Amino acid sequence: MLAVFMRAARLGLLVAISWLASAFVVQDGCWARTTKQQSEKEKSSGLYRIDDDQGNTIFTDRVPVELNQYRQERLNAQGRVVHKKERAQSKEQQLMEARLAALRIEQQKIIARQKMHDEALLSTYHSESDLAKALQVKSESFDLQKKSLESKLNGATHQLDNYLKVAAQYERSGEKVPHSVAASIALSQKAITQIQEDIRASLDKKKLTEREYQADIERYLFLTQSSKKTRGKELVPSVKEANLLGLFYCDNDHQCNKAWHLAHDFINQYSTTPPDIFNEKLIMNRPPATNDDISLSLSRISLTDKDYLLFLDILCHDSEPGRELCASDRVREIRSKFRPYMNDVLARTRQ
Repeated sequence: MLAVFMRAARLGLLVAISWLASAFVVQDGCWARTTKQQSEKEKSSGLYRIDDDQGNTIFTDRVPVELNQYRQERLNAQGRVVHKKERAQSKEQQLMEARLAALRIEQQKIIARQKMHDEALLSTYHSESDLAKALQVKSESFDLQKKSLESKLNGATHQLDNYLKVAAQYERSGEKVPHSVAASIALSQKAITQIQEDIRASLDKKKLTEREYQADIERYLFLTQSSKKTRGKELVPSVKEANLLGLFYCDNDHQCNKAWHLAHDFINQYSTTPPDIFNEKLIMNRPPATNDDISLSLSRISLTDKDYLLFLDILCHDSEPGRELCASDRVREIRSKFRPYMNDVLARTRQ
């Protein structure tokens, strides 16, 4: 009788353990109640792992409505993750994410224009000397234009001197200067002023053209002498936490130009990839080549004729580790440092 009782007790204990394993899950190191259907599903392939706000890990075959907002992972029969669903964003996060997407659209327009310019540069010129010759031709045309304007200026000045002499003769003889002479003097003075403005404008345009060609020469050398390795696939947007956009507003051109060059140091400091583009609208390092790479870019977006927005973006490799890196605290910290950094360095330059 005692042996029969002991066997029954052991059987009852096994049944209880089996029921416990099928009816409870681990939460914070403790057992939490679940359902019979979950246990049956867990033995198959339809299992979800959910992490809630309290740090609990919940396993279930069906996601209850009250847990749908949390991060979820779908597991197969071998326990491997086959699908992920990130935590639902708040309305504020959604609005900020939309703002971030709009900023990235503006940045992509700048990048697209730069790419078009690069393609035109490489298809138009075949060497640095071609660019130098083109610059020389442009400079010579501006020099000819200047000589022509200076000749016109000399002629207008000589004509004005003649009209002034005629007017002086009338004044010496005590006669009133005729209206036609006075009108001719005024027209000559106006013509001289206009020619002088044309000369200044021509000189300014020549300087601007020379700067543009010098920038094109530097860009051409960079494109032709840089590595020709295939760049990575489409880059992954970095920010999931959209409450930090990495924005800096400029009040005027002078402040923005100063901030632009100071921001270049920030880009190089935190990027793990080498520089790629630097002009007045876009600063961009090369795309990430490995899972550990971080590439920073900065675009200058016009708000009005005088106000600008500097938008910092951070890009990671197109891979699962790259996406995890861009969603990490490390990337969020870099973005959060940008605006304080700009305010600090600008304040120090004013001292």
